[in-house]
Amino acid sequence: MNRKKKINQTLIAKDKRKKAKLNGRPKSDYVSKAERERLALIAETADNSDTPSEIAPETKTESV
Repeated sequence: MNRKKKINQTLIAKDKRKKAKLNGRPKSDYVSKAERERLALIAETADNSDTPSEIAPETKTESV
């Protein structure tokens, strides 16, 4: 009984590792706090630069 259990345990472990390899990583890579702040700053400046350009064409189309 002990030998069967040991064999079954190793086969289950191999199968588990194989499935984990096929599924890939569930979590994304670590992003440091400084990197998150830099990305937020870039996104904020991009949002601020988009806002005036979006408003200007709307006013032009309304006046025409």
